[in-house]
Amino acid sequence: MLIAHDLGTTGNKASLHDERGRLLEAVTVEYPAHFADGGIAEQDPDDWYDAVITATSRLLTKAEVDRASVHGMVISGQMMGAVLLDETHRPVRPAIIWADTRAGRQAALLNERLGEHEAYRLHGHRINSTYSLAKVMWVRDNEPETFARVRHVCVAKDYVVHRLTGRLATDRSDASSTNAYDIGRGAWSAETLAAAELDPALFPEIVESIEVVGSLTQDAASATGLPASTRVVMGGGDGPIAAVGAGVVAPEDGAYIAMGTSSWISFASGEPVLDPSMRTFTFEHVVPGLYVPTATMQAAGASVAWINEILSPDPSGASLRELVGRASTEDADTGGLFFLPYLFGERSPKWNTDARGAFVGIGRHHERQHMMRAVLEGVAFNLAECLDAYADNGYAFDSIDAVGGGAASDAWLQIMADVWGVQVHRRSVVGEANSLGAAVVGLVGLGLADDFSPARELSDVVAAFEPNLQRHERYRERLERFRGAYDALEPWMNEEVR
Repeated sequence: MLIAHDLGTTGNKASLHDERGRLLEAVTVEYPAHFADGGIAEQDPDDWYDAVITATSRLLTKAEVDRASVHGMVISGQMMGAVLLDETHRPVRPAIIWADTRAGRQAALLNERLGEHEAYRLHGHRINSTYSLAKVMWVRDNEPETFARVRHVCVAKDYVVHRLTGRLATDRSDASSTNAYDIGRGAWSAETLAAAELDPALFPEIVESIEVVGSLTQDAASATGLPASTRVVMGGGDGPIAAVGAGVVAPEDGAYIAMGTSSWISFASGEPVLDPSMRTFTFEHVVPGLYVPTATMQAAGASVAWINEILSPDPSGASLRELVGRASTEDADTGGLFFLPYLFGERSPKWNTDARGAFVGIGRHHERQHMMRAVLEGVAFNLAECLDAYADNGYAFDSIDAVGGGAASDAWLQIMADVWGVQVHRRSVVGEANSLGAAVVGLVGLGLADDFSPARELSDVVAAFEPNLQRHERYRERLERFRGAYDALEPWMNEEVR
């Protein structure tokens, strides 16, 4: 057996898997995140490690298994953050996580020095404040006394792996999410780090996601109750890991959408996919030699959770399920209401950290169900623009598999099918894609599987949502209105945030 850990934004999910990768048991330990005005989004790295220790102990107790039967552990984690460590590998400040957008000035400086299109070609990504590199520069520029103590930089899962094994490293999937990685050479970019005026020695060694980086230290073994001989597989970033969990381990496996706090549409390819308009980006896959072209929006499930909190501020209010149900009846309509789902700024396809959410077209006749449906449609509209970007580059899909918590909603998947004009499949993993993906990475790393093909057998399509062509035609017209609303408000957003 092996244990997989998935370090998300709200908590760590620990899951126990057998030698075929099948999920046996799971527990989640939550931890806080600090969000504040000005684009601040931070977490305490030690909360991640403490959650891994606690979740491991609870998992083993709940599963009632012999701890000596656990062959190893593997970690998946939130991407694009910045964990800054001193010479003893202790954090010098809270981790700056993926949703933080403070580093706009630093990103602009890098774009000026490298050139937007050259930087995109070099990294497979735009230079943006949501990436690790600009965040490190922000700390240097705004907290010089703190930065003077920094000797190492890593991301979430790297810090936990170090705490577990004593070895600091990263994998290619997470390295490719930093804006400091040359995706063509497969190494840290000397050109980019020179432009950022950062010492390359700050960045860890890069290994394959399937590499066994070590065994548990005595401290970690004592804390978890596992033998010190328990091996730890490097693992990877949650996006590419989720692709494995969705069974997307080769180009012929098609596309999938992950519907969580953020949301992304992705597929596997043999080479980076570079969009001339730079709307999409490319990570390295956790499958060696492959890539995962990706289009990520910042606030998908986050938008739904937010509107539910606003409309149901106490337990006596309408529940999320009730609200979605009222918004998804056969004759449901928004009554001309649109929602721009840019609560955290936006990555694909807008790439505007100043973007903000907005209801547009609101009238006295609008009620809760109109607002909820507008939110569900707004996310689908934004993702439709991402699919259009893929289509413009020769990648069109007849069907898309859905995983993640949001994929449990029939109403939302039907809206997406109607907006996109493609069949949408719910896979049986729903909220377990990262767990299963990490497990398969662990199986390969521990020598329990020869390749990633077991991923295709760990989940099935359990529901299919066919697009209604009449509704699709209407939605294409509404999509143009959605785009127009953003275009009209963009100058105001950019000015107002400053």
